[in-house]
Amino acid sequence: MEMVWLYVVLIPVHHVLAVTWLYLAKQPSLRAVLQDPSGCEGLTGLVEGQVRICRQQVEAMDAVKRGAELAVEECQHQFHSRRWNCSTLQGLQVFGKVTIQGTRESAFIHAISAAGVAFAVTRACSRGELEKCGCDRKIRGVSPEGFQWSGCSDNLSYGIAFSQAFVDNPERSRGVSSSRALMNLHNNGAGRKALLAHMKVECKCHGVSGSCEVRTCWKVMPPFRKVGNVLKEKFEGATEVHPKWVGSRKLLVPKSSRFKPYTAHDLVYLLASPDFCDRDPRHGVFGTSGRQCNRTSPAMDGCELLCCGRGFHTAQAEVVERCSCKFRWCCSVKCKQCRHLVEVHRCR
Repeated sequence: MEMVWLYVVLIPVHHVLAVTWLYLAKQPSLRAVLQDPSGCEGLTGLVEGQVRICRQQVEAMDAVKRGAELAVEECQHQFHSRRWNCSTLQGLQVFGKVTIQGTRESAFIHAISAAGVAFAVTRACSRGELEKCGCDRKIRGVSPEGFQWSGCSDNLSYGIAFSQAFVDNPERSRGVSSSRALMNLHNNGAGRKALLAHMKVECKCHGVSGSCEVRTCWKVMPPFRKVGNVLKEKFEGATEVHPKWVGSRKLLVPKSSRFKPYTAHDLVYLLASPDFCDRDPRHGVFGTSGRQCNRTSPAMDGCELLCCGRGFHTAQAEVVERCSCKFRWCCSVKCKQCRHLVEVHRCR
């Protein structure tokens, strides 16, 4: 059994330039390594402070891994039709150097990653998987609307606190005088706020014959897809900033006076993005050559924009689909397989 991924890889603080802990998403399982007393040191990509948190809360690390997986999956869903499509690399820097360039893509990765850990840890709390947390029991009594707070509310305050401690640790270790650290910490916070701002209330009716004489309600997190959608909108409207000393504090302020002041919910970035048209593996840019495009779309997934004006090839591809489906009593659906040719367009 190959155990290469168990080797100790502690990253010196001054070399932390990317979200290397996201490498947890690529590891097959954490259970085997964490059964060892020194198992936390064997988790690839963690900085010293994160190893310390791991030792203190070993049981939470499966949720951290799930949070990393959620972040990668959601990033790839949100950007699947754009020039940069969240492609991952085999190495320690999961998204390559895109995460260290101070661009709006880096801003999104930090936000979705911080939200992913908060979401996954909170979910583990509600499922009773963690000893140190459970449901949020602070929400009690009768609401202004007249319903009774009860049930198992998601303990998002615990998930957010864990995310702040774990995800923010590499940036805080670098010192908040670093412009990049300030940017990353702000975007981490914006990711968690997207989760917090969209908590929902779920209710259950009690009474004779299903009447709603009494309603008990509790708070739940939104689906993670909702968080991804919100952060993608924030990505589109992100504010370009630059550092400015105000007294003894370094702040990030909008680069242009024409930009509106940003809030704690908005994403910020320091550098303009590359066009992502041409392959540049050193910087984690795969280019768009060979990508499938939509010939009739004027949007970013259209052949004109996605192919960066290079043109595209068209080929025929056979598609097999279920068709002529009939319900058979009882109880199955029988379908035929239909084959037809479609045109597929790929960037030159």
